[in-house]
Amino acid sequence: MPGTVLVTGGTGYIAGELIRQLLAKGWTVHATVRSKAKSEARLRALMGNPGEDRLKIFEAELMSDDGWAEANAGCTHVAHVASPIAAATPKDENEMIVPAREGTLRALRFAKEAGVIRFVQTSSMAAVAYGRNEKEYTVDESDWTDVTHPDVYPYVKSKTISERAARDWVAEQGGDMEFVSVNPSMVLGPVDDADFSPSVEAVRQVLAGAMPMAPDLGFAVVDTRDVADLHVRCLEEPGLGGERFLAAGRFLKIIEIADILRERLPAAHTRKVPTKVMPNWMVSVLSLFNPGVKSIKSEVGKSRHVDASHAKNRLGWETRPAEESIVDCAKSLIEHGVVKV
Repeated sequence: MPGTVLVTGGTGYIAGELIRQLLAKGWTVHATVRSKAKSEARLRALMGNPGEDRLKIFEAELMSDDGWAEANAGCTHVAHVASPIAAATPKDENEMIVPAREGTLRALRFAKEAGVIRFVQTSSMAAVAYGRNEKEYTVDESDWTDVTHPDVYPYVKSKTISERAARDWVAEQGGDMEFVSVNPSMVLGPVDDADFSPSVEAVRQVLAGAMPMAPDLGFAVVDTRDVADLHVRCLEEPGLGGERFLAAGRFLKIIEIADILRERLPAAHTRKVPTKVMPNWMVSVLSLFNPGVKSIKSEVGKSRHVDASHAKNRLGWETRPAEESIVDCAKSLIEHGVVKV
């Protein structure tokens, strides 16, 4: 029988879909937000389904103890989805690393004190697939990002250090509490409103014409609905202590995403979608003037494929076609006025 689960970062892209699926399956959900005054009405409106009366909302922040004991009270499970996201690359990497690590350790401590039996951390492919010199390779759940590599940027470091710190803490102090991580790749799919996730920024930029040419970048794509489903399976399936599950589907270059949008959306909606790949030398020149381009310069030309067979074989998890995720994402961005066509 479903119990009571705490979902941190309740207004986030993955967390919102996870809460929806948990309520539909009969769970009671405690969700943390940074401000109830700003977030409660929006979160409840987005749920809009039977079971909303089983949703309780608490204020808690990653860098403060306030509210965590109350949020965990009565919970048997935790899905720790919250993690700091910066609008731009910080000058000091610790602005991302410290909240990610300390916030996760805080969530673990309060979960253990509350008697939680299963703690699922939303980690990232950032903790798995970076810090390598090869142009093309495949990773699985045994791989870890090398945070000492010069091309590894703060967000990637923060996710890697956070997951390693969590696993070390559970091994040393977790007692009987089981720890599982879910490591998603590029999360796409429909957005709920105009307050959209940074993970769909690539689709937004392609659709809005912010990229006159597509840089030679790519990602393994996964749908937010499928990522949430994998979290539910990790919360419910017995005997998963210590497991790590990669959530990813097909690897696609940005130009392939552009092609899918042109093929599957009305022509009037894709007039600004790029048709050509940006030469690598142009990326190098732009990186001299644009910090955002500079941060991705080392990613140009790389193909990181993901072997997600462990989640499929162990949990029966499946992913929908990447085309569906991309098109649903684009349609929702248009519907909510994020992209004007």
